[in-house]
Amino acid sequence: MNQAKAMDEEMDIIDDSLYSRQRYVLGDRAMHQMAQSSVFLSGLGGLGVEIAKNIILAGLKSVVIHDPAPSTLSDLSSQFFLRPDDVSTGTSRAEASLSRLQELNPYVSVSMVSQPLTTNSDLSFLSQYQCVILTDASVDLQLVVNKFCRAQQPPVKFLSCSVRGVFSSLFCDFGPEFTVYDKDGEEPLECFIGNITKASPGVVTCLEGHLHGMSTGDLITFREVVGMEVNGTTHTIKVMSPSVFSVGDTSEMTPYQHGGIVRQRKTQSTVTFEPLEVQLRNPSVLIADFAKFEHPLQTHIGLIALDRFSQTHNGSLPKPRDPRDAMELARLANEVNRENKLVELVDEELLKALSFTAGGLLPPLATVVGGLAAQEALIALTGKFSPLKQWLYLDAVEVLSGQESLDSTSFLPKGDRYDAVRICLGEELLQKMANCRLFMVGCGAIGCEMLKNYAMLGIGRRPAGQITITDNDLIEKSNLNRQFLFRPRHIQQPKSLVAARSTNDINPELLIDPQQYKVFPGTERKVYHDQFFQSQTVIVNALDNVEARRYVDSRCVTNLRPLLESGTMGAKGHVQVIVPHLTESYSSQQDPPDKDVPYCTLKSFPATIEHTIQWARDKFEALFFQKPSMYTKFWDSQSPQKLLQALKEQQIPDGVVKVVKMLGSSPRDWTSCVQLGRIKFEKYFNHKALNLIHTFPLDTKMKDGSLFWQSPKRPPIHVVFSTSNKQHMLFVMTTAKLLASIHGIQYTDQDLLESNIVTIIQSTPVPLFKPSSKTVITDESVKKPEQVEVPLDMMETCQANLEKMLAAGDIPQQKLRMFPQAFEKDDDSNGHIDFISSAANLRASVYSIENVDRLKAKLIAGRIVPAIATTTAAVAGLVSIELIKVIQGGLPLESYKNAFLSLALPSLVFSEPAPPLKTLVNKDLSFSLWDRWEVKGHKDMTLQEFLNILQEQCGLEVTMVVLGVKMIYVPFMPGHKKRLTQTMVKLLKPDHERSYMDLTVSLQTNTDEDAEDAPGPPVRYYFK
Repeated sequence: MNQAKAMDEEMDIIDDSLYSRQRYVLGDRAMHQMAQSSVFLSGLGGLGVEIAKNIILAGLKSVVIHDPAPSTLSDLSSQFFLRPDDVSTGTSRAEASLSRLQELNPYVSVSMVSQPLTTNSDLSFLSQYQCVILTDASVDLQLVVNKFCRAQQPPVKFLSCSVRGVFSSLFCDFGPEFTVYDKDGEEPLECFIGNITKASPGVVTCLEGHLHGMSTGDLITFREVVGMEVNGTTHTIKVMSPSVFSVGDTSEMTPYQHGGIVRQRKTQSTVTFEPLEVQLRNPSVLIADFAKFEHPLQTHIGLIALDRFSQTHNGSLPKPRDPRDAMELARLANEVNRENKLVELVDEELLKALSFTAGGLLPPLATVVGGLAAQEALIALTGKFSPLKQWLYLDAVEVLSGQESLDSTSFLPKGDRYDAVRICLGEELLQKMANCRLFMVGCGAIGCEMLKNYAMLGIGRRPAGQITITDNDLIEKSNLNRQFLFRPRHIQQPKSLVAARSTNDINPELLIDPQQYKVFPGTERKVYHDQFFQSQTVIVNALDNVEARRYVDSRCVTNLRPLLESGTMGAKGHVQVIVPHLTESYSSQQDPPDKDVPYCTLKSFPATIEHTIQWARDKFEALFFQKPSMYTKFWDSQSPQKLLQALKEQQIPDGVVKVVKMLGSSPRDWTSCVQLGRIKFEKYFNHKALNLIHTFPLDTKMKDGSLFWQSPKRPPIHVVFSTSNKQHMLFVMTTAKLLASIHGIQYTDQDLLESNIVTIIQSTPVPLFKPSSKTVITDESVKKPEQVEVPLDMMETCQANLEKMLAAGDIPQQKLRMFPQAFEKDDDSNGHIDFISSAANLRASVYSIENVDRLKAKLIAGRIVPAIATTTAAVAGLVSIELIKVIQGGLPLESYKNAFLSLALPSLVFSEPAPPLKTLVNKDLSFSLWDRWEVKGHKDMTLQEFLNILQEQCGLEVTMVVLGVKMIYVPFMPGHKKRLTQTMVKLLKPDHERSYMDLTVSLQTNTDEDAEDAPGPPVRYYFK
């Protein structure tokens, strides 16, 4: 029994630290199913090892790998777990990869089988697995294995995928009936109800300002409705508008009075799959890129023809750049099409690209397909998310642009690790990638995946190339689930240093400079200055916050550098390509700002768990960081004696009342920390509720006669403390520990025993409730007050208390210092999340809001972005494909692809990047964000001379010059015309390190005095 309990506790620890972000995406049910599932994976080339990595990181019970083929030199350009020693010894790809795959996740059993897998093999051993995955297998083998898997009861889920050159395929068959219990992974939608009509059908209107976000056909349930008998009932809705929908017959029910919440209900669905034999003849294909609408079916035909080519050429693929092999492949493709009549006309140019590159492999494409295939495997095992039905074809033919004039020998193998890439891209582009200088900001999940792709492609190699990476974070245990370059031994080491070392293990030829600087205005002058950015070929963002992305974007625009931007959130991801003068920038489009929660809602009227978690987070910041910081800073510049004298002379420093109050109420020892925690419990969860009901009794009515306490306001119910309630005890315990930390009070393990805590609590004098005279704010437009004016009598009390403490000698020096606790979500031993989780759930209980587990509280309070390795891999692969295009350069806009994906639907959409918006000054002059005028000044150049230069350049009069928010020249402003004779140096006042400043100008485009001036492009003024 004890052993079982210990195992459960160990799994809780694993879930909370290693799998935490993935659990946010998949949920407990899926995580449990995965932990009981076994997968067989055949083929450990670049694609197979990518799938293996992703499903092992996900946390299955076991993964069995199979690949008896010996490791080859060309494998090193895509199989990141092979090393040159494996090639020289002829070790099989499975055996060589085994130990490195085992290292990824100690909780997953990874083993290998060596027996051949052919069309004549005994396949009975496959029945023990829940999912079988084949990579780069022949069509005949796929058909035999698929037939076997479908014949099992229940069917074994089957996936097959391949990457040939710059073309790829993915096929899924999860059996005749596959149950999906959560089609999209989204949280069920909820909205507050404003009214329900008594009619057939009944019409539900959301509370004013609320939208339901649901679709016709969705199932919903009601709760907390007063009046109409709909609570707990389920209805199918018909959407009438974004805030109105209809339900069933409510005409016989009692009238709706007020309140209520409607919640979307998740339903199961059944998906039917056809066997591979049928799907080869009539494929069901997901179209990802409508600009290449015909490519999927053409690729389907081409890959079947490629399989036939291999059968008739002793297992060989077409030779690189061989026109005869290309003609033979085209002939076979036409034969396939005549049999199945899939397209009107076979695209022989596309088939030529397949023939020319099939002998190679584009590593980022394997990364993309490996991420997508691994996610489909997880869907197959869990029923979480909608599966692919049934084919996906992706290609990267755009990387072949401009190769027509190149010598075909440029694409022939040379007997080195880059042969597979060389066959696809050619020697010239391979050298461009080698000489690339790349700067990547961030070494987290996307950063690790990107570095792997750089290693495979040979980007940033010695002597001319270099990769600079920076990340100021240390490795945490929670990173290991998706940042695959890190291992448990690396915890608390700098991410950039470990990432660089691990990448060089994959490819020692890369020159990587790992740094730990933050990229922000503070490092702009001495580290990441203009010269640094201008020395880079390309910039890559691997960031997880919008503010940093916008800053890097602005630096790239200023220095005319291309930027590759990407991000993930759970099963969703995006990729954006930013090329100077060709595309818009990241900041060209902005998401609408998040709606602020009214101050009165957080303080007195929470309606959702998000409100109570934000309240708890705010309490943490105030109690354990802001007040201690203010307190320590105050006493650093004051002594109690000097302060008393200042108060007597009515010289009142800011914050003095708070500081003296904190001084007098500071805990002295562990016992007083526990007592304070118990008293705060009473204040927050008992007295506050009693005071609200005292101020606004349950029958309180508004001026219009409606009840005060109706949706979304929820009447509070005070909580009575109990030592037998774990939530109550956790709040007191964590509060006491945090108070001890900020006051430098030591405590022992003995002090933390529950029995000792209970003893202290039982002897704590708890103040009785007294109604407060403070006004309760109910106006949602009122903001939180910045500073409250201190009444005179409170100031007198403050002075008297300080005199009393000084007279008693009760102010030792150590009481004048506190130790602020900066919020840290990833250290589970510090009690920060425990405080926020317990406080949020207790406040939720006061307002009858459903509680959440600690992990959900951590997600919201820590603003954690849910993450899963499959999405990260797919996004990084898509970014790397665009990186190849950027390095190649000179491509038209339509060659680049932005991408948006959701592996939960599944959905993958490519789009052409938007061109930069042009600002029209007049018919002869326009500019975009990439344009700027430059003026080479000197120390004696006057403002008038500067204006003359601009006027000569554009033929228009300059009507305003601004530096940031400082107006340098506005003709109608008093005294500004006198500035015309002053030097630019005097007006701009540059420091000695600055060689230029960026100015904003306006231009007069119309002689009409009432006409508005037009903005001009940015002007960069150089001082020398």
